[in-house]
Amino acid sequence: MSISIEMARKVLEACKQRARELRSPVSIAIVDAGGHLVLFERMMAPYGFATGDISIAKAHTAVMFNQSTDDVAQWGAAIPGFASSLASMTSGKFIMAAGGWPLRVNGITIGGVGVSGGNAPGRDDEIARAGLGIMESMAPPVKVAPANMPQPQPLYVNPSEPTAPYSQPLYSQAAPYPRDNSNNGAPVAGSALARDRDNNSSYNQSREKSVDQPSATTREYDAYQSFRNNSANPPEVDHPGDQA
Repeated sequence: MSISIEMARKVLEACKQRARELRSPVSIAIVDAGGHLVLFERMMAPYGFATGDISIAKAHTAVMFNQSTDDVAQWGAAIPGFASSLASMTSGKFIMAAGGWPLRVNGITIGGVGVSGGNAPGRDDEIARAGLGIMESMAPPVKVAPANMPQPQPLYVNPSEPTAPYSQPLYSQAAPYPRDNSNNGAPVAGSALARDRDNNSSYNQSREKSVDQPSATTREYDAYQSFRNNSANPPEVDHPGDQA
């Protein structure tokens, strides 16, 4: 991302406005993220032509080190031959003097501004920082991530109950109501069905009735057997014809 010509014009106008307020005509240079000149104006024309090259060098140096030229001058002064070497490598586009600042949008450097020709100490740096203020007002709003939506809370589950109706394979599950085959299919003592049987009087009555009283099928079978027995051994009956 690099500075556009529209943004460069707004930065230039902000610097010029501050220079007019301070009655300090200066040269203002704006470069892109690669250090290439985008916009330049010399307010003191036709004088002060030397300030033009200095302002361009300040803007280039601020982008090169991504910090103000005043900071570069403070730590670069402790390195012997640093200024002369960089000036030779950049064809004169390096300088250690206050008045240059990188231009950033949302923390990303998109260019730099350099000011030279102020008529008082610190005047160049103050005019250049006026352009930083206009950059902050032009920065696009940062999209804020939406707040985490409340997640539905799980329903309370009793730890003593199984969490799923079929936690085991169907073929491996025990019968819910085990029966004792040796006791005419009656529920096993202590099982749930046995407890229900003890607590349900209607069940007890129907059970006692089925045990004490024979069923309709049993009664029919007994009548049939009685009929056969009587047919095989008919009772002795006196008939009037037998005495004739």
